[in-house]
Amino acid sequence: MSGLGDALVEPLRHAFMQHALVAIVLVGVICGVTGTFVTLRGLAFMGDALAHAIFPGVVIAFLLGGNFLIGALVAAVLVSLGIGAVGQSGRLSNDTAIGVLFAGAFAIGVALISAQRTYTRDVAGFLFGSILGVSRTDLLLTGGVGVLVLLAMLLFRRELTTVAFDRVFAQAAGLNLWAWDQLFLVLLSLSIVVSLQTVGNVLVLAMLVTPAATARLLSDRLPVTVLVAALLGAASGVAGLYLSYHVGIASGASVVLVATGLFALAFLFAPRTGVVTARVARRLHFPHPERDAFAAEGNRGMGYGDRV
Repeated sequence: MSGLGDALVEPLRHAFMQHALVAIVLVGVICGVTGTFVTLRGLAFMGDALAHAIFPGVVIAFLLGGNFLIGALVAAVLVSLGIGAVGQSGRLSNDTAIGVLFAGAFAIGVALISAQRTYTRDVAGFLFGSILGVSRTDLLLTGGVGVLVLLAMLLFRRELTTVAFDRVFAQAAGLNLWAWDQLFLVLLSLSIVVSLQTVGNVLVLAMLVTPAATARLLSDRLPVTVLVAALLGAASGVAGLYLSYHVGIASGASVVLVATGLFALAFLFAPRTGVVTARVARRLHFPHPERDAFAAEGNRGMGYGDRV
């Protein structure tokens, strides 16, 4: 077998790598689809706030000896509902509600963990990811939550798209903006929760935003953007995991670096919007002014000589 073939097959001989690859593909697809609507609505940092706000759920689950994904799931839903309730009051904006609940919830988590005599690697794994420790139970939970999120996105795609693009029209059409905002916050929270074990709390925002932003550079059509974002999320995960295995760097950071590299390539070389490709196209269609002037002068000279 060739060197490339060995590099691709050898990691698959380990059960932990098989689990990790399945998990990262699931997370890449889920975050790619959800992240498309996050970028459309300009809610990137709400995703970051939610990722930190569910910290107490993880800590409580750890202290009780339960599955930290379930603890994060409960905390995520509670925080997202709390943000909607405070924002709905009319006296405070959603940004303010996010700031208050994000800081308060994270402080609860810090207070709980600081009361323990030792700082555990399990909680550190929540912050930075521990994809190589994914179990079959984690895979089943991730797959179940992922199917729920993607199914909801499919069933309510028209309403979610309308609310994302034109809230005035959506309200005029009779859509309950608060209810749809709440649904989207819950779906976003679920997407964040299933990403925790793969890339960790610190880097989860990148998986939500970067593949979707890359897809946005490559297409103007929403269905195509969603599909490309999902594919890029999965591809970044697989490539990053292989890079982590062979180079020996943190898996979460490796996945995010690959996703960021793909974004940089799209930013520079996207067929229509890339910085480099757009400049090349302008040069081809609109030659340099000095070259135009030189050519025009030469043409005038040739015409004068012909007349003489």
